[in-house]
Amino acid sequence: MKKAENIIVGISVGDLNGIGSEVILKTFEDSRMLELCTPVIFANVKVLSFIKKSLELTAPLHGIDKLEQLVIGKINVLNLWREGFDINFGANDENIGVYAIKSFVAATKALKENQIDVLVTAPINKYNIQSEEFKFPGHTDYLDKELEGNALMLMVQDNLRVGLFTDHIPVNEVANHLTEKIIIQKIDTIKHSLIQDFGINKPKIAVLALNPHAGDNGVIGKEDDEILKPTLKKLFDKGTMVFGPFAADGFFGSNQYEKYDAVIATYHDQGLIPFKTLSFGNGVNYTAGLNKIRTSPDHGTAYEIAGKGVADYNSFKEAVYTAIDIYNSRNEYLEISQKPLKTKEKQL
Repeated sequence: MKKAENIIVGISVGDLNGIGSEVILKTFEDSRMLELCTPVIFANVKVLSFIKKSLELTAPLHGIDKLEQLVIGKINVLNLWREGFDINFGANDENIGVYAIKSFVAATKALKENQIDVLVTAPINKYNIQSEEFKFPGHTDYLDKELEGNALMLMVQDNLRVGLFTDHIPVNEVANHLTEKIIIQKIDTIKHSLIQDFGINKPKIAVLALNPHAGDNGVIGKEDDEILKPTLKKLFDKGTMVFGPFAADGFFGSNQYEKYDAVIATYHDQGLIPFKTLSFGNGVNYTAGLNKIRTSPDHGTAYEIAGKGVADYNSFKEAVYTAIDIYNSRNEYLEISQKPLKTKEKQL
C-alpha cells in the first residue's frame, strides 16, 4: 500500500471566478495536509499565483509542465494552458467555463490512466460549461460516460450518507423514472459502495417514500405500494438489508436516519435538503459506483462571496479526506477479497 503522502490527489480547478481556487489554496495552506497526500491542481501556476496574491494567501505553489515532474510533498500545479485571461470574481463568464472544463477533462484523463489516485473537483457553473465538446449537466454525468460502472451521487458526512434514485431531473418526471430496474441498480450500487468504500460488512439501507405518508395505502399516490414496496421486498428476501419506504417528512427530524448506514431518497431535494441542513459546510459529494474515486464539496461556485477571502474551506478539505479514506478502504477491500485462503497440508 502507498505511503500516505504518496497518494496523488488530482484537483480540477472549477470556475475560476468562483470560490474554488480559494478553498483549494486554503486547504493546502496547512502543511499537515501534505503529510496525508500530494496534490496536483490542473490549471496554470500564474493564474493561481494571481488569485493567491489577490486573496493574500500563503500556500507555496510548484508549477510543472507534465505529470512526470510531480514532486511529492509539494502543491503541484500542472500548467494546462499558457495564455492569460481576466479573472472577474463573481462573474458568470463562458470563457471561464471553457477553462473549468479543460481542467476537469484533463484531470479525468489522468485518473483513467492512473496518473493520479483520486480526483477532487472544485465547483463549476453548470451553465457556462456547455459547448459543442461538452454537453453534460455536470461532473457526474461525464464521469459516468468516461469511467467504468454506474455513477451515483452519494452525499457523505461522517456516518450520514444520502443517495438518490433520481438526481437532476424535473420533479414532475420523478415517478416515471422509479422503475424496478433503476431501484435495484441504485440499491445494489450503494450496498457495494458501503462494503468496499466504507468498510461496512452488512449495510442497512433505508429508502424514503415518494409520496406524503408513503402514499397512505394508495390514497396519496400508488407508486409506493405498486413499485417501491414490492421491489424492496424482493431485494430483502434475497439478503439485502433494505427497509422502507419511510414517510420522508419526519424521517430526519426524528433521527431515524441514525439507525441506517445509508438513506436513499427518491428525488434530489427530498435527500439534499435534510442532508445540507444537517451537515452544510462539512458535507461531501461522492460519486459512488465507479471504478475510480471522485469527491467534491457540497457547495457551488458562491459568486456572491468570490474574491472576498471569506469562503469556508471545510467542505473541500473534507472532500480530500473522504477521497483518501475511500482510496485506502477500497485497497484494503481488494487485498482481503483477492487474498487466497491458505490451507494447511494434512500431516501424514
